[in-house]
Amino acid sequence: MDKNINITLKVWRQRGPKEKGAFETYQLKDISQGTSFLEMLDILNEQLVNEGKEPVVFDHDCREGICGMCSLYIDGHPHGPDTEITTCQLHMRKFDDGATITIEPWRSAGFPVIRDLMVDRYAYDKIIQAGGFVSINTGGIPDANAIPIPKKDADLAMDAAACIGCGACAAACKNGSAMLFVSAKVSQLALLPQGRVEAARRAKAMVSKMDELGFGNCTNTRACEAECPKAVSISNIARLNREFIKAKLQD
Repeated sequence: MDKNINITLKVWRQRGPKEKGAFETYQLKDISQGTSFLEMLDILNEQLVNEGKEPVVFDHDCREGICGMCSLYIDGHPHGPDTEITTCQLHMRKFDDGATITIEPWRSAGFPVIRDLMVDRYAYDKIIQAGGFVSINTGGIPDANAIPIPKKDADLAMDAAACIGCGACAAACKNGSAMLFVSAKVSQLALLPQGRVEAARRAKAMVSKMDELGFGNCTNTRACEAECPKAVSISNIARLNREFIKAKLQD
């Protein structure tokens, strides 16, 4: 049965991208352990507003683990201490009574802080725009079985497509690498016949854009895989490397 707990929050506050930030400490009492982490932040903001203080800015949308916007670094982990969930799916039962919880924005050169706990994740959109799509004209809606695809390939493509682009992989990586994200988006198309037409151009364009936007290199520490809320496998990185090398050999 859930109980009420008292907690201390150390929250990163930063008024803008070019301003210096710092942690501020807040006390919350009688928080139900059945409360989600974002609902707890709503309670904090209500308390701050009632005290005449600025509420904490944080990003969220669906609160169903789909959109990837709830990008918070909690007690040293992207999305918090639980596994294979986003921040909005984290509940306060994961924390003990009297706990001190440290909350930060993503720490990555590719995701500059906008304000407080909100970062600019538009870099991932730019990588998708560089090549994460199929541009061939497929005409009308094809029959589901018109293009035979081996089940193994279809399953792997669906596993890669589970990536929600939240940025936890880059935030977890000591190099700030976006390789898990890019490889997932390349893999979900490279594994299917519809995506093979532009495979070479896609791999080169997305890797080039990733480098241009300031993301680091992959050194296979597997932190990205460990912290990914959708358990996307680093086997996709190996596939991306193969796709990239094949594209360069074709040149």
